[in-house]
Amino acid sequence: MSRSPLQLLPGFVAAARTGNLTRAADALHITVSALSHQIRALEERLGQRLFERGSRGVTLTADGEQLLARVGPPLESLEAALRPAGPRRGDVLTVSVLPSMASGWLVPRLGRFLAAHPLLQLNLLSSERLVDFERDDDVDAALRMGAGRWPGVVAEHLLDESLAPVASPALVERMGLDAAGELHRWPLIGETGMRHWARWFERHGGHEPERYVTRLDDLESVHRAAVDGIGVALARMVRSRTLIESGQLVVLSPHRLPSDYDHYLVYPSRSASHPGLLAFREWLHAEARGATLADLPPTGLPR
Repeated sequence: MSRSPLQLLPGFVAAARTGNLTRAADALHITVSALSHQIRALEERLGQRLFERGSRGVTLTADGEQLLARVGPPLESLEAALRPAGPRRGDVLTVSVLPSMASGWLVPRLGRFLAAHPLLQLNLLSSERLVDFERDDDVDAALRMGAGRWPGVVAEHLLDESLAPVASPALVERMGLDAAGELHRWPLIGETGMRHWARWFERHGGHEPERYVTRLDDLESVHRAAVDGIGVALARMVRSRTLIESGQLVVLSPHRLPSDYDHYLVYPSRSASHPGLLAFREWLHAEARGATLADLPPTGLPR
């Protein structure tokens, strides 16, 4: 069998990494049609089916997994070797952050930091994707949720996260605060693949409803649905704080459900001496120390 042409492999690896042909094509600056043609050509050359196509993207077959294991690392090494090397600017800082953390906690506070550091250009990349600092070498740091055990990076704890039921003022008015102790009777918003409500009822009494009014697969949508009065969400207190403080959401219980994951500042060793990150890091820790939730009582409920 003739060797697969090298020009087909970057498209395969990009599609395998993203699981989405559109995002992979954008990263390669080609059309989705051209990328699909490359993948088909590679599959025909190898005589193997590399991807399963679905409505939500593409997933690797067993043959695709084996090919990625063989060709992925060498291609990444070549990309790193050919990437232009140059001094990193200390007055430009690029930070990846979860969308809900950006809108719910970081951005409302950011004015104070930027005012104190007017010469620093701060670039925020709002993304759910976990940063690979070896491949994404233009990213200096990230704000992430997790257990704090990521290999090869520095992880500094910022904030504990907890969950509590929240609803819109309109829904609270319709249901009545007296009913807050019977949450299973309220329309509840579930999260796809999560058992947070089950844990809540196990810990604080009650039982899960027979059905949820809806199930959503990302936290931004969960919080948005609660604001719009669709139902009660188990909100992350850190990431929903501005919605609560602004009166868009009402906390329905004085109880909190500890989260399995907390908030961390994460960065590679190459960023440890970055002047912009040093300033941002100091400010973040100061903000985190002052951001306790003790001064955020459940609206309208007795303590």
